[in-house]
Amino acid sequence: MFRPIRSFAFASFALGILYWEHRRSLRPVVDPKWRRDTRNLALAGLAAAATQLIEIPVAVRIATAGQRHGWGVLRTCGFPAWLRPAAGVVLLDYTLYLWHRATHRVPLLWRFHRVHHVDREMDASTAFRFHFGEITLSVIFRAAQVRLIGPTPEIYGLWQMFLISCILFHHSNIRLPIEGERRLAAFLVTPRLHAIHHSQAAEEANSNWSSGLTVWDWLHGTLRTRVPQAQIEIGVQGFQSDGDQRLGTLLVHPFIYSADVPSVAAGTRNDAPGELSD
Repeated sequence: MFRPIRSFAFASFALGILYWEHRRSLRPVVDPKWRRDTRNLALAGLAAAATQLIEIPVAVRIATAGQRHGWGVLRTCGFPAWLRPAAGVVLLDYTLYLWHRATHRVPLLWRFHRVHHVDREMDASTAFRFHFGEITLSVIFRAAQVRLIGPTPEIYGLWQMFLISCILFHHSNIRLPIEGERRLAAFLVTPRLHAIHHSQAAEEANSNWSSGLTVWDWLHGTLRTRVPQAQIEIGVQGFQSDGDQRLGTLLVHPFIYSADVPSVAAGTRNDAPGELSD
């Protein structure tokens, strides 16, 4: 009953983001958009296939078993039934923060995650530009994540909708009023915040790892806001040529390039969301 409503709401949200990008962009569009979108959506299609065929069936099966056997901290720690949906989304969001950090620090994972960062621009199509190999590798983590937390299939689906909406929003090339975005950034990852994470500068890329709630960066001292948007060069150093952006190159990228991770770790000093630079 609620699935068609959720699908309609998300489709409306996505169309609104695309319209907003066209009408009021945060960053200039450099490469031909049709070419980038075609390439990014081709990668996204393969990633979506891996998600539907591997990740979701595994996660739902474990969530169903957990519901039957009482697995996970949502039950063993005594969360009341009415609080479990919100608590489940928060715990899944936090553990995803840890996984995202790992994809930047573990050489094997960085090989695959780097395909997402090699994009020289960032917009809504970048939100879904992931290598299918990264999705496949993440299944092991997702299984452990669901087993440990113990969300029901419904809570897992709720988190998936929250996550997809968040990554579409914060990857988008939309210009929000700066004061409004500063207030929003105190709670949720925003386009200006996530642009810093996509910077070529290692000290900037090694920050703002949250995918939904910004509180995880604040708690871990990895929140960075005081970077003027005009000085951010999006992408990965050494992979800025047109050849690096071709679909065929991106598909084999994890297998032919070295796995050197960004060498500068994030500092322990937080910036404040109210200091988010325009």
